[in-house]
Order: sequence, then structure tokens, then C-alpha cells
Amino acid sequence: MRRLLRATLAAGLLATAALTALVTAGPAAADAEICEQYGQTTIGGRYIVMNNRWGTSAQQCIDVTSTGFSITSQQGVGNTSGAPVSYPAVYLGCHYTRCSPGTNLPIRVSDISSATSSVSYQYVSGATYDAAFDIWLDPSPRTDGVNAQEIMIWFNRQGSIQPIGSVVGTATVGGRTWEVWRGSNGANAVISYVAPSPIASWSFSVLDFIRDTQNRGAITSSWYLTSIQAGFEPWIGGAGLAVTNFAAAVNGGGSNPPTTPPVTTPPPASAGCRVTYATNTWNTGYTANVTVANTGSTALNGWTLGFTLPSGQTITSSWNAALTGSSGAVTVRNIAWNGNIPPNGSASFGFQATHTGNAAAPTAFTLNGSACTTA
Repeated sequence: MRRLLRATLAAGLLATAALTALVTAGPAAADAEICEQYGQTTIGGRYIVMNNRWGTSAQQCIDVTSTGFSITSQQGVGNTSGAPVSYPAVYLGCHYTRCSPGTNLPIRVSDISSATSSVSYQYVSGATYDAAFDIWLDPSPRTDGVNAQEIMIWFNRQGSIQPIGSVVGTATVGGRTWEVWRGSNGANAVISYVAPSPIASWSFSVLDFIRDTQNRGAITSSWYLTSIQAGFEPWIGGAGLAVTNFAAAVNGGGSNPPTTPPVTTPPPASAGCRVTYATNTWNTGYTANVTVANTGSTALNGWTLGFTLPSGQTITSSWNAALTGSSGAVTVRNIAWNGNIPPNGSASFGFQATHTGNAAAPTAFTLNGSACTTA
């Protein structure tokens, strides 16, 4: 919503931020403290943590860990009818001239086969803030400046604050119901999805929110995803707020999804399905190739496969399908080019996962709500 170097900041400040942003270039040690206004560092060899105190001259410090960060001091006070004072966050991708190590972002939306993230937040009482998960998109593959479209997912909000714009309705995305806001902060358009109650931890498909935004006409499949971020927007206080764990992955090889999601209906009585689940395992991980066969007499036009991963297994990447959830209950939806399965036909997808000693296959699968046999 309100980010580093908003349109209200002068171009000279842009140059200053670029010069002062780097605290370290290598992976951060646990408990490294950043108090610099735009101080940044790398964690895990693939994410960047930024202090991003853009809206106040008062001190803000964050304690960087190997998986996230916590706010140790936040002395600024913002107007609760206006903008917050900062956006400390951890991100994957490119944001204001700096890209995270090894990232494949920016990537065209039509080229994304899956985009997933998992995040855990630690909340405090007595402060005014939102826990904001940001998704940034732009018509060009830019790696600097302000992107045209911001998607905000409000995992939590405390105090008399609200997103930019006004309420335009509700939506079900990622299996959850959200209050949807839409507006502009003068520099970029914003669509916000506000949770009705706090969410402390969630693994989900970022692509689901991108698709919903596309269905609203805000972007097209030719736009680019530039970064995925998790952090906080404090107005008053905030010490103790933390992103305790953050992970994100974006995979290419996709194709343009339809402008409206396919309607998924249970198969008729004459329909049936069979799932073949083959794995290649090693000591801490495995890859799975999953084939969904239509054994009925009626074509499937759009399909959703459901299964539950055994305990200790976590999906880290996928291809040829859109996944919601990375552990426990997982929902897999077709992408544009493999949504139709004729009778005696099949569609395949795959994923990579980690395990803690048990790489067993799920015990049951459902296709469009009906149970499948396994091969």
C-alpha cells in the first residue's frame, strides 16, 4: 500500500536510498540488527530483508534472523487516517533497484506455472498496524521504481486503520473469504484482500490472488510479477512484531489462464478417475509425477485434484498445475492447456518436496469431489 519512496518522496531521496540501502551483501547472521532507514541484507541466500522506514524520521530497528525478522524498536507515530510510517519486510524478487539472489523475477504472468509462499507472523497487542503480504506487478519487467499494481493481503490489522480505496465486495481466494478493497495511493493501483480474523501462518498459492486480480481487469497475462513480500505496516508502536518464517517460489512453464476461472463441477455418475503417483526419493526429498486419468465416459472440462500429504512432507515447487497448500491438505487445479481430459485420456503434473523420513504417497485422492482409484 505505502512503500519505500512513494510518489510523495523526491527524486533526490531515491538516489539517497539507493546509496544507503545496502548493509551487507552476503547472507545475514542470525540476530543482525538493522537501524538504517533503508537498510537491507540477504538471508538464506535467496531473500532480502529491508528496514524501509520511509514515512518517519524516528528510529526503527529490526533484528534479522535466518528465516525472517522482528521489529525491536519503532518510535514513529503515523496518522491513522493516513499512511503508516514504514514497511519492514522480507522479499523474493526485485524491488527498488535490488533483486534477491538468483531470482527468476520479473516473470511474465502467462509464463508462471506456479507461485507459492508460506509465511508465519508473530503479533503483539497495544500497537496499530497491519500484517501485509505484498505482490507487485507491472506491464514491463522493471527492476526499479514504482510498479503499477500492488496486491495486498492483510493477514491481520489492529487499530482504526483501513486499506486504500473502498470496499468493492468479497471474494473467495485460496479457500478463504476476503473483504476486497480497491483504490490508488497516487503512485500505483492497489487491490487489498482483508482477512476477517487474524491469520498467524499460511501456505498458499500466490497465483490465485494474481488470477483474481486479472479477472477484475486490473492486469493482463502480459504483465510481469516483480516481487513477493511479507512484512508489517506500523502506524503506532510495533516492537515485537515478527515474520518468523518466510518462503516463496515462482516456477515458469505456464500459459495464459482463462480470464474467468473454469467452473468445476462434480463428475456425473458415469465418470470415474484413476491416479498414478510415482516418486523419485532421496534422503531429505523427492519428486512426484502424478497422472490423472479419466476412466469415465464424459469429458472433464476443468479439474481439481485433492489429497493430503503425510506428516513431514512439504512441497517446494511444482509444474503443469496450480497448487494451493504445500503441506497437509493440498488442492491441485489444472492450468489452461491441460484442463480438458476426454474419456480414457489423462493429464499429468509434478512437484518437488522435502520430507523428514517418510516419503510415502497420499492414501486417497479426489477429483472434482469424487474419490479416485489408484494405480
